[in-house]
Amino acid sequence: MSRFLVLFFLSTIPLTVHADAPEGYPFISFDKAMQQAVAEAKPVFIYFGRYGCGYCEKTNKEAFSDPLVRERFTENYILAYVDAESGKRLRLPSGERITERELGTRYKAFVTPVFSFLNSAGELQLRLVGAQSKVELLTADEGVQQMLELAK
Repeated sequence: MSRFLVLFFLSTIPLTVHADAPEGYPFISFDKAMQQAVAEAKPVFIYFGRYGCGYCEKTNKEAFSDPLVRERFTENYILAYVDAESGKRLRLPSGERITERELGTRYKAFVTPVFSFLNSAGELQLRLVGAQSKVELLTADEGVQQMLELAK
């Protein structure tokens, strides 16, 4: 009987599980990334992921592990990681407070992964949905860099 009570008690404790960003990248929270983007006049790359996302893991292993992808993305962008299912609160540049989950909804991250490229003003430049290869990420980077250059 005591074993049953212990198991019951343990099952009622909420577990906090967070999704993981790709290793070896300087991903920061969305709100900090937007502040840094304005300060440095640099575009933002947002990775919307979630715990247990097989396509996120596939992209992390097959694309984000590539040294050229790491070099280009860390040089060209302020990197933000958002757990699309998290209740963690953040502050938007407008001052509004929302959760990461709500931010995912605003950026239409209804599935994961979603990759959003923003200019330093926070305007969407390109959005990729689903698992991406290193070639797809590098091609997207080239396209975004060209769009940003033309906008100058």
